[in-house]
Amino acid sequence: MSSMIGFTSNFADNSTEAGFQFTFYCDTCREGYKTRFMESATYKKKKFFKGLGDMIGVVAQLTGQTGIGGSLERGSDVISERFSGMSPEWHKEHEAAFEQAQNEAKGHFKRCPKCNKWVCETCWNEQEGLCVTDAPRANVEIAAARSQKMVQDIQTAAAATPVFGGKIESKQTICARCGKPSGEGKFCNNCGASLEMPKCPACGAASQQGARFCGGCGAKL
Repeated sequence: MSSMIGFTSNFADNSTEAGFQFTFYCDTCREGYKTRFMESATYKKKKFFKGLGDMIGVVAQLTGQTGIGGSLERGSDVISERFSGMSPEWHKEHEAAFEQAQNEAKGHFKRCPKCNKWVCETCWNEQEGLCVTDAPRANVEIAAARSQKMVQDIQTAAAATPVFGGKIESKQTICARCGKPSGEGKFCNNCGASLEMPKCPACGAASQQGARFCGGCGAKL
């Protein structure tokens, strides 16, 4: 089989024993276009002979005539070579299918006259007649530059903002019953006593656990 050279070097051969299909990739973004699947005529022929051989084999088992089925099986074996050792007819089909696939894929790519790269429609600047690498789209570049400048302004403003530098003391609630740090729940972690603030019977103000006098009216608790 002769070596296949595509209109772009970035392509993948997705062909199988059953048929032929190729994927061509953009030289810039690497997005691919997969061509339509073309069934192999030799594969169809092989399936026909295999089906015919299976049918005659069943008839031979019923009638006791095994000679005809064996002959067809030998002919089918020649046709049913695997992909690694396909028949010359299959390889001819393969080359013809590759040429046809290239003609199909070329309609989805443009060749840049400056860098000679084959690019997809997304990477093609229609107004300038060049790929976007050699002729970036002005509106895209303006939007990108504006966004980049906005991010820089935000970072500059954040860097100039004063940050609180005071000290923060960590305080713990001490249980009035057991005298140990009680945690942050409604009950003490050590003795289970309630941590709700008692109310003054005189004025109704809440006071800290363990306080002897109300902080609102001075009444004795």
